[in-house]
Amino acid sequence: MSEWKEYALGELYKVSSGLSKAADQFGFGYTFISFKDVFWNYFLPDSPEGLVNSNHKERSACNVSRGDILITRTSESLEEVGMTSVALKDYPNSTFNGFSKRLRLKKDSPIEVSPLFIGYLLRTRFFRKSVANYATMTTRASLNGESIQSIPLLFPPLKIQEEIGKTLHSLDKKINLLRQQNQDLEELAQTLFKRWFVEESDPTWDCVVISDVTNVFIGRTPPRKEEEWFSRNEKDVKWVSIKDLGENGVYVSQTSEYLTQEAVDKFSIPIIEPNTVLLSFKMTLGRVGITTEKMLSNEAIAQFKIKETSNLSPEFLFFFLKLFKYQKLGSTSSIVTSINSGMIKDIPMVLPDKNTLTKFSNSVKPLFQKMKSNSIEIQTLTQLRDTLLPKLMNGELKIKLEKL
Repeated sequence: MSEWKEYALGELYKVSSGLSKAADQFGFGYTFISFKDVFWNYFLPDSPEGLVNSNHKERSACNVSRGDILITRTSESLEEVGMTSVALKDYPNSTFNGFSKRLRLKKDSPIEVSPLFIGYLLRTRFFRKSVANYATMTTRASLNGESIQSIPLLFPPLKIQEEIGKTLHSLDKKINLLRQQNQDLEELAQTLFKRWFVEESDPTWDCVVISDVTNVFIGRTPPRKEEEWFSRNEKDVKWVSIKDLGENGVYVSQTSEYLTQEAVDKFSIPIIEPNTVLLSFKMTLGRVGITTEKMLSNEAIAQFKIKETSNLSPEFLFFFLKLFKYQKLGSTSSIVTSINSGMIKDIPMVLPDKNTLTKFSNSVKPLFQKMKSNSIEIQTLTQLRDTLLPKLMNGELKIKLEKL
């Protein structure tokens, strides 16, 4: 650890602003790295999907090259501001979102920095706490260029950086392979669902509302100002948020926050049993997942306990809710961002006969079992990745340089 040295980010990196354009300039033109690309990824996607009508001057000023760090400068909370993503390659003709800042290593930087190492380092809880200390909070959390430059970090010699980065990246490759496999399995199962229940729908099937075949419960949030109810301790009870539904895929095996058992008891927060289907219905409408163990959720998420008399399966209910057209509910507007619990209970459903439901469930159950197994393995690998770097940082684990 004596070889590790502390530097403020401003000693190593030059901070630049991103591209801001009118809304009608997006969707065509050149590659655009979005706020979401930065927020959700340790490393920038190989092929960002965004497009913007940028000119040569804008592309020159807001380009992205290997080793660049993009950091979000605003968010709704101090916990989520300053999320980072690192470029592992050059992005020719690309620009990046104005709600992010770009950190580019100075030519006269006193040290070399491994892009893989810095990508993981900036996602540690240590860095996240540092960001919160340097950010400001009014109606939204904010992080300016001067604050970013002041944040201190410890860096080991380059060879150690590279070995740490390679070790963690090997775990990420396994995680990404499992996620891709789950995506392929989900698409296959969804194709079967559409074929059975959309393309070949039977007009004799019963019409019901979802509360006829499930019991619907809504999650709950303790008072946010009372921090003692919230936890990041894995021994406490997993508490599902809309963000978690977006990150996990079909099966929810990981949550970013936990609640203490005292919170569960005091606020009578409904327990969600394993293999229960969840739906987000406020703010972000229509995210669906299935629990892998006993969990909790906030008040923006509904849980559906299938009635024994209904013949439904979680597999059927998952795709029904995922593909349902929520624009039909409660509003004539073309854009519906949230609905209430009463609307959820009245969601109309065409209920297939028992024999058809059973055949479908038997057909897709092996696919879902594999997705569940993969999700649990992803959770294990992610936990390993996220605990390795702090241990390497505090000297509990050491990289052997003899093999380099």
